[in-house]
Amino acid sequence: MKEVMAVVRMNMMNKTKQALADVGVSSLTAQLVHGRGRGQVDYRILRGAEHGFEEAISQLGVGPKLMPKRLLSIVVPDHKVRLVVDTLIAVNRTGSPGDGKIFVLPALDAIRVRTGESGDVALDEMTA
Repeated sequence: MKEVMAVVRMNMMNKTKQALADVGVSSLTAQLVHGRGRGQVDYRILRGAEHGFEEAISQLGVGPKLMPKRLLSIVVPDHKVRLVVDTLIAVNRTGSPGDGKIFVLPALDAIRVRTGESGDVALDEMTA
């Protein structure tokens, strides 16, 4: 089994959850996080500042700003990793900087607290 961690835009969460459910992946954990990639500037803030919006001007300062994102953690059996990754890419790719990142990590085990089941059977998979 693997853990797929994905950093996605805040406004893509509902589409992402729905797309994952549509392909049979119903379980995930999401956290609010702040971060940045390679980009040094949020061009939306610059455009706002150019148009004289005080909120945008107040955001400008020294150094890059951290942007709010969602961090998803999805643990799936090995045979579903490609499906999850492809789904995340299809839903979140806009072609613009800030679309996100996906990490695939090994997960040694999963244990359902209620029943004690472990391994792949402990993962919430919808039956196909």
